[in-house]
Amino acid sequence: MEFNLLYYYTATITNWRCLLKPDKYKDVIIESLSDLVSRDKIAVYAFVIMPNHMHLIWELLKMNGNEKPHASLMKFTAHTIQDDLRKNHPKVLELFQVEDTSRKYHFWKRNPLPVWLYTPEIIYQKLDYIHNNPVQGRWNLCDSPYDYKYSSARFYETGIDDFGFLTHIGERI
Repeated sequence: MEFNLLYYYTATITNWRCLLKPDKYKDVIIESLSDLVSRDKIAVYAFVIMPNHMHLIWELLKMNGNEKPHASLMKFTAHTIQDDLRKNHPKVLELFQVEDTSRKYHFWKRNPLPVWLYTPEIIYQKLDYIHNNPVQGRWNLCDSPYDYKYSSARFYETGIDDFGFLTHIGERI
């Protein structure tokens, strides 16, 4: 991913396991996004955190030390979730054990999917997809996109940023 371009970004939990079902793990992602935005490393225009994946429309602004911000997001969330699983859910942690010399556990599927958003039409199509993801047949997590807590849909409906890190896409395009 290049800096100062808009991307639709999908990151998925290994083997599509519903690791993100507990709110405490969704909150870890929110914490990391908030931190990166507050330090001007990223801009977040839209997001949804589902039980086994997340979608973002975002922009990378600056390096986070020696790594790009998306690597920092993946690393921070994986380490934080691993620490919690070790303390509170060791049997679940075992499900993510891998035979790898560089790590003992793997939570995020390798090679998350970034798609460059190069036209307003594509941006708005992805925005609608993100916001409607929780109400889709497979998930049925809520009746209305605006009712799902871990999404930017309510922000786009009401203008209220419950997370404190969102930027309206209209400010960018």
